[in-house]
Amino acid sequence: MPKSSTIQQYNNSVILFIHLLFVLAAILQILIYLGIFSRLAFYKTPSSLQNQNASSPSNSLPISVVICARNEAENLQKYLPSILQQNYPEFEVIVVNDASTDDTQTILETFTKTYSHLKTINTESLTRNMAGKKFALTKGIEVSKYEHLLFTDADCYPASQDWITEMAKNFTKKRQIVLGFGPYICHEGCLNKIIQYETLTTALQYLSLSLLGLPYMGVGRNLAYHKSLFIENKGFESHKHIPSGDDDLFISEVATPQNTTINITPKTFCYSEPPLDWHSWIAQKRRHLSTGKYYSFLHKLILGGISASHFLFYGTLIVVLITKSFNFTIFSLFTFRLISQFVVLKRVLKKLKVPLPIWQFMVIDALFIFYYGIFGLTIFSKAQVSWKK
Repeated sequence: MPKSSTIQQYNNSVILFIHLLFVLAAILQILIYLGIFSRLAFYKTPSSLQNQNASSPSNSLPISVVICARNEAENLQKYLPSILQQNYPEFEVIVVNDASTDDTQTILETFTKTYSHLKTINTESLTRNMAGKKFALTKGIEVSKYEHLLFTDADCYPASQDWITEMAKNFTKKRQIVLGFGPYICHEGCLNKIIQYETLTTALQYLSLSLLGLPYMGVGRNLAYHKSLFIENKGFESHKHIPSGDDDLFISEVATPQNTTINITPKTFCYSEPPLDWHSWIAQKRRHLSTGKYYSFLHKLILGGISASHFLFYGTLIVVLITKSFNFTIFSLFTFRLISQFVVLKRVLKKLKVPLPIWQFMVIDALFIFYYGIFGLTIFSKAQVSWKK
């Protein structure tokens, strides 16, 4: 057989293999959007919660709001009043000053003179027995006097004075965990668009999987659960040596389809200051990704399938375009996936009020295949991971 013919057969085999990978990835992506992400896109708040007035004295549950702060003097000055002035009958706010070196303690002492329901703790003189933010959170939970806990961060502010009211509505004897949404404040620039994109994709995953009966994480800037659930499961004991994971590893460990619900009412959104430079964003991503290897096998399988199919869909599509081997099957699957994505995203973008045009989301989505290579390497770095944001 001529050498040129052998090479041609080899090239045809490679192209066929690429086509098969694309078909597999496209089908998985379509199933993910229509079978998983559509649950969030078409989710409706139960009418029983819409009509409930949780702020009335007869219906309200006492709430303990817990906030950890390390060198957050400026943010506390700016955002803490929005927490302290919530429209709710009975609640306390606990701010844990985790050994700050700025004016955090001074700011907190000033607030305590005005707000009697503010309680502060300083961890500076305490012996640490766990890594990162988990130590501060545990101390805050220990001194809380109410069963129902609500968490946010010092650099966050709720979208309304009814944040506690709306989150508290979801609590029942069975529903012990409430997953909220924590968007980032919108700024100009490419980095912020990427952050908005990534915030939405993360929400798509953890909120949709929760609605599917597979809860695995929440976001610490807008999360609620029962104190007894924390105590019964020995808090962060099983992963106390890991600096991050107070919101995903803990929830992954204790959440079930029966005890977990979500709340994506716009009044419950807690907005946070985003990283303002690439270095800060990369450091934040390393912290978040470092906990993924501790997820359950099922969650790693699902999340890995979502990421792998996304990467393969665009990666093989690029090869198909370069080799000019586009055909009707590939065109049909590409179009169907594009339509499925558009329908789901259009509803989710509106529902979560993400300030990103859908066309920009889809462009970033295609370019994000480079993200996997970059962060696939950075998460293996042995640099110390701090809990700070």
